[in-house]
Amino acid sequence: MNFVAKIFNKRANWAIPYAIFLAIFVALPLVLIVVYAFQDANGAFTLQNFVKFVEQPEAVNTFIYSIGIALITTILCVLLGYPAAYILANRKLNRSETTVVLFILPMWINILVRTLATVALFDFAKLPLGEGALIFGMVYNFLPFMIYPIYNTLQKMDHSLIEAAEDLGAPPMKVFMKVTVPLSMPGVMSGVMMVFMPTISTFAIAELLTMNNVKLFGTTIQENINNGMWNYGAALSLIMLVIIGITSLFSDGDEQNDGESLL
Repeated sequence: MNFVAKIFNKRANWAIPYAIFLAIFVALPLVLIVVYAFQDANGAFTLQNFVKFVEQPEAVNTFIYSIGIALITTILCVLLGYPAAYILANRKLNRSETTVVLFILPMWINILVRTLATVALFDFAKLPLGEGALIFGMVYNFLPFMIYPIYNTLQKMDHSLIEAAEDLGAPPMKVFMKVTVPLSMPGVMSGVMMVFMPTISTFAIAELLTMNNVKLFGTTIQENINNGMWNYGAALSLIMLVIIGITSLFSDGDEQNDGESLL
């Protein structure tokens, strides 16, 4: 009993359960993906899985198409989410915390339930399911993930800098472009990553909103794994993870540059 008490008396030891969870459910699956990606069906080392991806135009085109859909979704989420977050964070325009909850409320509902609701909405309006429905569903599902980080950043920003710019005679638009936007860029980049990464890898939304007529890269990975082609599916997953990792590095660099330019 004394041993257990000593363990939990040290604050750093409270992180042990989280470290175990991350090791089992995050690190181990990633290691398995890497191992399977560089193996053939017999367990021998090979690069054939990656060669197969390059040699298959359909897989490459699906990957490029998925990146395009993810970019369109992310851009639309920024264009719609930033004004919404700005209004929610501005006390002059919004004084009710209930409005904030209403914007965040969709995040509490399972993404498949929201997608099925979108399908029902299109059926009710007699609109065809397809690429347009896919983009609409993507934006609808991931918009709250763009609004919240931007709203959080705008709320916590140093408003004295805005007041100083106004005192120096800067017009409202210049204050917004030169002060508010640079200070809010960390929230924007967080929102971009929270939208872009799941969008490029999703498959359920595409299947439901296009009746399987539009295939995304996540669908390709799912089909290969379901068909027992674990090695090729792992290689495709690794390719996607590398692209996402590179995107994350670029976004971190952009945040640092924005901070340095503001200083």
